[in-house]
Parts: sequence; structure tokens; C-alpha cells
Amino acid sequence: MKTKLLYHTNSFTYECTATIVAIEGDDIALDATAFYPGGGGQMADRGIITWENQDYPASVISMHKRNDIVWHSLDYPPPPLGTKVVGTIDWDFRYQMMRTHTALHILCGIIWKEFGIQVTGGQMYPDRARMDFAMENLDKERINYIEEQVNTAIEADYPIRVYSLPREKAFAIPDLVRTKINLLPPDIEEVRIVEIVGLDLQADGGTHVNHTREVGGIRITKTENKGRINKRLEIMLDSYNS
Repeated sequence: MKTKLLYHTNSFTYECTATIVAIEGDDIALDATAFYPGGGGQMADRGIITWENQDYPASVISMHKRNDIVWHSLDYPPPPLGTKVVGTIDWDFRYQMMRTHTALHILCGIIWKEFGIQVTGGQMYPDRARMDFAMENLDKERINYIEEQVNTAIEADYPIRVYSLPREKAFAIPDLVRTKINLLPPDIEEVRIVEIVGLDLQADGGTHVNHTREVGGIRITKTENKGRINKRLEIMLDSYNS
């Protein structure tokens, strides 16, 4: 049994019809889902699941992925196994996560390109995000330069491509994994690639926008010294007008 991950092929999918294939208490597994279950610093999607003869929509209160199955925890007793349901994500929240995730890829792409520095961690929040780097020097001049270069890349409107490659072919790409520790499972057979064409290419499992201008712009709002060679940058997004 395996859940088809619709967000992997199209991050703009916000609704889908699916069948319940397993139930554990108030948790349901579906044969397909548009909900991103969280991971890699990106927050899980929010939203509702509906079906026929339901008193009110069931909110998805949490999610987790176990092996190849995505589980959706509901605030409402689920219907029987085999029931057709409709899952609808909170699109505003998802799009914010997509813009934020792409912004972080631009940030680490610029820092790698300019300074050859790896990522040591990261996390997204509804209103901001942070990324940690194996960086010794982070003075005001460098902060301003990084912010300027990131916003220049956003404005350049690079297209973003998402595709998968066989493991051997993927790992033949230099610097594919930008984190200091390789977090990819050792038994993975296909590697999902997110490429900001002309700027950055990384292994990644999250959701992204289609071109960099959708990010809108970023501001580095806070920095922290997390160790002699570990610095944290916190960013916020500017608005995007399509």
C-alpha cells in the first residue's frame, strides 16, 4: 500500500478525490493526497476532508508519513474503509509555505554560490523562516550583501523545475545535497530534484512556486550566533502581487 503524493508532481494541487485505504482510530490513510505531511523544515498542510452524509467537514489536525503511507488525523470520526472523500487544503497557508520554501532555496543557493558554505538546519513558520549555516563571519556588510543578492535573484524570475532522477544519476551531480549532513534515506531509489534554473539545484521533497518572482522579496530580520562556525539568519517575505 502506498499513498500517491500529488504535491510531488504539482504543488498547486489544492483539492483531490481519494479513497480511504486504512483507518487507525481517527487517523485515515488515503490512496492519494494533496496534503503535504511536513518535513525538511516545512510545516504540514492544513485543511479539511469531506464525504457524503457528513454533519460538518472534518479538519485535518495533524499529519505524519510512515513508510510510504500518509496519515491524516481528523477531529471527527472517520467513515468506513473504502469511502470516497475529498481533501481540500488551506490554499493561502500552502502558498505561503511554497513561497517561503523557494525563498530558502534561493538563500542557500546564493550563500553556496558566493561563499561555498553549507546549511546546518532550517525551519519554516507561518510568518517567517530561519536557516542556519556553517559560517564564521556574518557581519553587517555580509548580511546586506546576501539580502541584496537574494532579492536580485527573485526579481530575475528564474523558472523552477521539479523532477526525479535515479539515485546513481542524481548523486553524480556535484553538490546536490547542500546540508552539512546528508539527510536522504540510504535506501532511496529515486531522488526528487528542485532546480531553480540558472541558480540552484538541490534534492528536496517539499512544495515550491513556479518562478522566483512569486516569492515577492525577502528581508533578513534577525541573525544569531549559534556557535563559532554556525550562524542563523531569519527572514520574512515581502508581499507578492501577480
